Amino acid sequence: MITPVVYSESGGTYKTTMTANLAVALNRMGLDVLVLDLDPQEGNLTTLFDVGEHRSDPDADNLVKHILEQPDGEFADLIETSEEGIDIVPSHDMLGDFTSNLEQKISYETSMQNISRDEYPRFKLLHRLLWEEEALQEEYDAVLIDPNARAEDLLYNAIFALRTLVAPVKPAGKGNLSLDGLEELVGNMEQQLEIQIGLSCVVPSGVGQTNAHRQYKKQFEDTDAFATPVAIADRESLMDAMWEARGSAFKVVEERWKTFEQDGEMVSEPGQRRIRDREIDTLTKLYQLAHFVATETFDADVDPVLELDIEGHETRTIDLRETEQTEVKA
Repeated sequence: MITPVVYSESGGTYKTTMTANLAVALNRMGLDVLVLDLDPQEGNLTTLFDVGEHRSDPDADNLVKHILEQPDGEFADLIETSEEGIDIVPSHDMLGDFTSNLEQKISYETSMQNISRDEYPRFKLLHRLLWEEEALQEEYDAVLIDPNARAEDLLYNAIFALRTLVAPVKPAGKGNLSLDGLEELVGNMEQQLEIQIGLSCVVPSGVGQTNAHRQYKKQFEDTDAFATPVAIADRESLMDAMWEARGSAFKVVEERWKTFEQDGEMVSEPGQRRIRDREIDTLTKLYQLAHFVATETFDADVDPVLELDIEGHETRTIDLRETEQTEVKA
């Protein structure tokens, strides 16, 4: 199975939008994809894909109840399908209280079973739910998680369950992960969880044209410590439009979503965006990233050809086999 967690300690690395674009790209490669949204904050994957009608209902069944083995229904009933065909387990406000609820469960069960707190498998609960109880490996080709940002129980459950990281990083600026810092992050997680964690790749994101950005991008690309298959250019307009389109960057371009001023107000509508070669290039990079994760990290067989059905334009074809040949010749 393809099981990446897109995670970075730094903010502003397009973690959520990258997860969404990876999921859609993998789906367009012919895979059945499920995404779990573990981020309780606003502006999460649930919001982006316009699902999770009951995320604020305290009585609604949700993922936390299933992780803590107190479900109010079937796990399958939690899953919603986005307009782009991605299955999603939405976020819920209860995720914000996950650790406090987990502590109550641990206190009760350690008392009843007469075991120490250190013996309790607090980081293994999501793993058990996904693979042992629900056997999602029999239903899906890929399961992704958009985790919460804080290094706490919920994040560690996500990492323990999926075991593989895709790490978006800023190419420059305060608080960025350095090469040494990234290795330290993975090492600390492995020690904490007592497992091996695969680092699929590092993705410099928001890369501009300044000398500092070029220098950091080159630093990541030149290291042998981990793979850097693509760098995503600074496409703030494209990524921001995803929130208005309620979908991936592929949807933004195909439906030509744009935010603009009209009669003194900002509005967002499809059919307004100009099709620019640099944005097609960004979609190509995102498709390359998904292809790398699928084929190089997980040895999956996926479709390397993407057809972009752009409103009012001829179909654009992205064939990664041609891209690879061009890079070899260069």
